[in-house]
Amino acid sequence: MPGTRNPAPATDLARTVVFAAFIAVLGIFPGFYLGGAAVPIVLQNTGPLLAGSVLGARRGGAAVALFVGLVAIGLPLLSGGRGGIAPFAGPSGGFVLGWIVSAVVVGLIVQRGLPRPGIATLLVANAAGVAVDYLIGIPYWAAFTGDLGAAAVQSLVFVPGDAIKLVAVSLVAVAVHRAVPALAASRPA
Repeated sequence: MPGTRNPAPATDLARTVVFAAFIAVLGIFPGFYLGGAAVPIVLQNTGPLLAGSVLGARRGGAAVALFVGLVAIGLPLLSGGRGGIAPFAGPSGGFVLGWIVSAVVVGLIVQRGLPRPGIATLLVANAAGVAVDYLIGIPYWAAFTGDLGAAAVQSLVFVPGDAIKLVAVSLVAVAVHRAVPALAASRPA
């Protein structure tokens, strides 16, 4: 029909903004430092996994990039009320930057499992997302400690919690895909 607009761009923008806000809300839960680690354990890293699982690579990555951009300009959205450039200039900065790539990787794997990805696809996708975040975060952390081995060993404290989180995110994503089948149909290829 002439003169009507396709609502998809507005819907994409709304979903992107809502997920960025969701990741910010997860920052309300404070992080804690275990075993003298320089990087806190946070609930907030589930947001990028869920964004990729539900929105796909493009929109999920955009949501996390928007969130990271808002943090970089100074909004205190990271766990513990951190914001600005300082969190990126410290040992945890690589993990936060890795969230963008993590969401994209999760989304790419989930998109392969369409029209309705199952739990196996989502578990693999979210495990890959966590692994990618470690692959970016650990060397970044090592740049501050001067010891890649120590950063890798210290990051082992995150593995049990991240395993629980990726299972939880996968279960939530399966439920979302079942409840909103049109979500997969609206996802860009």
